Amino acid sequence: MKSLTEHLTFETPTRVAFVNITPQVESLVTKSGVQEGLCLVNAMHITASVYINDNEDGLLGDYEKWLEGLAPHGPVERYAHNSGTGEDNTDAHMKRQVMGREVVVAITGNKLDFGPWEQIFYGEFDGRRKKRVLVKIIGE
Repeated sequence: MKSLTEHLTFETPTRVAFVNITPQVESLVTKSGVQEGLCLVNAMHITASVYINDNEDGLLGDYEKWLEGLAPHGPVERYAHNSGTGEDNTDAHMKRQVMGREVVVAITGNKLDFGPWEQIFYGEFDGRRKKRVLVKIIGE
């Protein structure tokens, strides 16, 4: 069995961002040499997410608007976590919970085995600092 473990690092200039990380993950699958297996991609921070969806600007904007409606950033005093810790990121924790922590994608023929339009995204909800994404590839 072969395996590869790598970390991708992101530092978005904005508090909320969606980054298509498919090319970086595809490159790691190629590097791994795994022909048949699985690729796990997960956010290593509790205010960030990894998910699969369509790479379409309108949809990405809709996600940002929808998530802000579910868990608005302000007023920050509304959240017990913020007042109890002095932070202002309760909404980021909630947005991550909705969008998910990780994805697992099959590898077939040394390629990610996606459905139509599927892409892997890093979702950032408390940006402007470095955060990691783990990529773990296993298989034959």
